[in-house]
Amino acid sequence: MSAIASKRFSDEFSSLLDKQIRVNLVTGGSLEGRLSAYNPTDYSLWLSDVKEVSGKHIPKIFISGRSIMSIEVIEAGPSLEKLAEKINKVFPNMVRYIREADVILVMDRIRVTKDGVVEGSGPAAEKVQKIYEEWLTEETG
Repeated sequence: MSAIASKRFSDEFSSLLDKQIRVNLVTGGSLEGRLSAYNPTDYSLWLSDVKEVSGKHIPKIFISGRSIMSIEVIEAGPSLEKLAEKINKVFPNMVRYIREADVILVMDRIRVTKDGVVEGSGPAAEKVQKIYEEWLTEETG
């Protein structure tokens, strides 16, 4: 059971990549930026486009995992898991959602990300793109 919990934790953490987050430090300060990379061993982070509370802008910063008290997600973005479910209704049993990469594979040849269809062509890819556009309209309202 602990292996499942550990996997879920890793999956959740990896889903933060390229998202806007706020890192609260043990010193009491905080930084906001886009998570560029992290070390899964000690959860040290690389943030880009960083803003300090004072308003100072830092292009890129490394934060040691020991100095992190908490992490808040500022920009989560829409869940591709819901999109995968919608696509699966049109292409039953031909859809795989790869949570770690935040990618949907349709028929193992059409790749969908938060930006739409990024790989694949033909009528099936066009149909998937149309489903993506409808889903995006629903999510962003």
